[in-house]
Amino acid sequence: MTSPFDEAKRQIDSAANKLGISRPLRKRLKEPDLFYSFWVRIKLDSGRRVKFMGFRSQYNNALGPYKGGIRFHPNETAETIKALSAWMTWKCSLTGLPLGGGKGGIICDPSELSEWELERLSKAYVKKIRKIIGPWKDIPAPDVYTNSKTMAWMLEEYEKLMKTSAPGTFTGKPVELGGHEGRTESTGKGVVIITREALKKLKLKPRETSVIIQGFGNVGQFAAKYYEKMGMRVIGYSDSSGAIFKEKGIKFKDVLAHKKRYGTLSTMKGVKHMTNATLLEQKCDILAPCALESAITKKNADKIKAKIIAEGANGPTTLDADKILYKKGIFVIPDILCNAGGVIGSYFEWSMNNTGEHWTLTKYNKNLDAVLTESFNRIYKIYEKEKTIDFRETAYLVAVKRVVDAMRLRGRT
Repeated sequence: MTSPFDEAKRQIDSAANKLGISRPLRKRLKEPDLFYSFWVRIKLDSGRRVKFMGFRSQYNNALGPYKGGIRFHPNETAETIKALSAWMTWKCSLTGLPLGGGKGGIICDPSELSEWELERLSKAYVKKIRKIIGPWKDIPAPDVYTNSKTMAWMLEEYEKLMKTSAPGTFTGKPVELGGHEGRTESTGKGVVIITREALKKLKLKPRETSVIIQGFGNVGQFAAKYYEKMGMRVIGYSDSSGAIFKEKGIKFKDVLAHKKRYGTLSTMKGVKHMTNATLLEQKCDILAPCALESAITKKNADKIKAKIIAEGANGPTTLDADKILYKKGIFVIPDILCNAGGVIGSYFEWSMNNTGEHWTLTKYNKNLDAVLTESFNRIYKIYEKEKTIDFRETAYLVAVKRVVDAMRLRGRT
């Protein structure tokens, strides 16, 4: 099985072939500018000292400072972090942001750590990367199993170590520390905004549309909320314990209440239970994979029965699966566009931190919608003109070209 970073490099190669990019430049595009791995050591509440492997990948900054989240996950790998930092580079480029791509993480299981231990771990991680981050260098944010509280701890440690006030070093912060109330919902809401534009192009009516959402974290929850607000019928949900399905639809508020009370969807009544893999194969109009990488591969792509795949997760579909889905006539909205609401929202927060301005929630959401809508329609126009390549390939041509043009202007080629 290929790694996520192998998939990311194959995507770059595909775009580079069509753009006629030279071998030396292509080689640069397929490796991060800097990949830093290190041990993060902390003392547990018991007094025992332990160490965890940490990473930070700074992929490309031709367009601006590196930008990307920090993950705390027991199955994190160097290859995944590199892939995610590459995808963030293309995501920022595609949506016209003045930012590059980065990513970070720690191999750990947050469920096994107390809050005090998580705070010590967060601050110890910042101590390791403090010299390579900053509001004009590299701007981390929350990701899998991290949140605004994590960013607050990291900001405090960074400002203490650097002896300065620099709220723009991190995004996804609490509102009281320079965050914005719109940021929490921006990724999931963005998935729905992009889906809305796709429905218009494919002449599908929201109120006649069914949705399956894989993953019930931040992205999956807010995607479900806003799909339902648009009048769509959400018929399937999943979390790490398994999946639930009901053809007539399952109300988001009921699923959220059950998850909050019991911490799992596996005990919910009045629905059909199945595996995550089986859920992906159920008939629906929109399938939104909002969990982890490689959910749709060549092994299950032929069993997908959706009309649209809206990638709320990063890298949920492999290149081999893409080819199968394209032949089946399934319209795939790639992650670098579909879940870009998060980084666009982070850009707004970073911009406000650095200028001292504050936007109302109305202005924030209006601008989020405007950037995503313009990005989708700009790329779709090229897609219609090209005709021989899928929507992901079109997006990559646009994203890679903008980065390459910036590198050439800087004399990096």
